[in-house]
Amino acid sequence: MPKLILLELNEINFDYVKSYIDNGIDLPGFDWLMSQDYRETRAEKRYELLEPWIQWPSVHTGLTFQEHKIFRLGDITKSDSKQIFEIVEEMGFRVGAISPMNAANRLKSPTYFIPDPWTKTRTSGNFVIRLLANAISQAVNENSGNRITIKSLFSLALAFITLIPYSQKLTLFKYAVNMKNRPWRKALFLDILLYEIHKTLFWRTNTEFTTLFLNAGAHIQHHYFFNSSVLSKNSIKNPHWYIDQKADPILEMLMVYDKILLDLSKQVDSVLMIATGLSQIPYQHIHYYYRLKNHEQFLTILGITFIRVLPRMTRDFLVVFKNENDCLSAANKLSKIRFDDGQSLFGSIENRGKELFVVLDYNFEINPQTKVFSGDIELSIYDYTNFVAIKNGEHQEKGFAFFSPSLTKYAPVSGEHVSKLHTTILNYFKSTTTSQDSIL
Repeated sequence: MPKLILLELNEINFDYVKSYIDNGIDLPGFDWLMSQDYRETRAEKRYELLEPWIQWPSVHTGLTFQEHKIFRLGDITKSDSKQIFEIVEEMGFRVGAISPMNAANRLKSPTYFIPDPWTKTRTSGNFVIRLLANAISQAVNENSGNRITIKSLFSLALAFITLIPYSQKLTLFKYAVNMKNRPWRKALFLDILLYEIHKTLFWRTNTEFTTLFLNAGAHIQHHYFFNSSVLSKNSIKNPHWYIDQKADPILEMLMVYDKILLDLSKQVDSVLMIATGLSQIPYQHIHYYYRLKNHEQFLTILGITFIRVLPRMTRDFLVVFKNENDCLSAANKLSKIRFDDGQSLFGSIENRGKELFVVLDYNFEINPQTKVFSGDIELSIYDYTNFVAIKNGEHQEKGFAFFSPSLTKYAPVSGEHVSKLHTTILNYFKSTTTSQDSIL
C-alpha cells in the first residue's frame, strides 16, 4: 500500500513562489509541485482567528474553529476532539508525526511522535528522540535571546550523529557554520534537520501515515517579507540595522524547500499531500515584536505568586497558579503595567480561573530609556525584553494544497475550508482498508 506523507509547509504563499519563477529563478522542486493537482483552501474570515494554531487543529480534527473552539497554542491538550492521527491508527495503520502544530499525542503505539516546541504533550520514541524533542523546545522558545544550553547542544549533536545520513551531515554542518549575521538560517537549519530526521524515522519504522510540520518559511515571511526581490516596488523597507538590504531570506528559504520537494518527488511508494494551512501577505505598517527574556524573573519582580510559566510562540506565555485568587491578583498586576503614554505592556490577558494566557502586544520600539510603571514599581523594560522582529508578513485566509494523482479523487473542492483536508486523508485510508478487505 502506498504510504501517505502529509507535509505541513506552514503559511507559504505560492503566489510569490510563482513570481520568483516568472522572474527567472530556477526552482525545479516547486515547478514539480505546482504541476500536481492543486486546490485553494480557506480559513476563517475574522483576522483574530487566522492563526496556524487554530487552522492546523482544523486539519487534524476535520472541524472548523466554531466546532473545535481551540483558540490558543497548546490548548489541544484540553480538547476532546479526535485527531486524524488516532483515527488512522484505530483503522490499523502505523502512524508517526514530527512537530505537528497544536497536536496532542494520544496515540497508543506511534512509530514516533515529536511534539511542536510549544505544546506540552508526550514524546514517543527512543532516548535520542526524547532528548531531541526537549532540545528543540528549549532552543525555539529561547531563540530571541540566542540562548541554547549545553544539554540541548549535546542532544542535537547526538541526534545529528545517529539520525542524519552520512550524505547529509556535511551539508548541514556547512549550513550551521554559515549562520553568522544571518539569523533566519537558524530556522532553516532546524527545518532541514527535522526533514532529514523525519526521512530516517519514516523508513526505519515502516510508517504508513506520517506528518511533518515545517515552520521556517512562516517565520521568515513574518520577519523578512519586505526584503523579497519580487516586492521591489513595496513602499515599506526594513531598516539597515535590521538586515542587509541586499539579502533575500525569502528566496533562500524557497531554495531550501525546493531541495526538500525535489527529494519528495522521488518517493515512488508514497503519496503526498502538501498543504500550507493558510498563507501570508506583506504587512502594511511598521510593527515591532518583543518577548520577555525571563518570564519567571519578571513575574517575581512584580510580586506575583505562580507555579510555573509555559512560554508559547513569540510574544505569548501561559502562567499557572495554585488557586483562583493568585490568578486574579496576577491579572490585576499585569493589566496595570503601563508606559509613559498610558499604553499597556500586555494588551491581552485571558483569565482561565487558575491560568493566565498573556500576550506582550506592545508594538512600538523599545530602547534603553523606555520605562514601564506598575504602582510603586518602575522598570527599564529594555532590560527585561528581547527584540524579536519587525513584522513583515500578516496572515490571510487563503491556503494552498497539492495532491499526488492517486489522492486527487479525495481532494476537496477548491475554496473549501481547510478542515476538509482531514476528509481527504480519512477517505484515502478508508479506501485502502476496503480494498484490503475485498482481496481477503
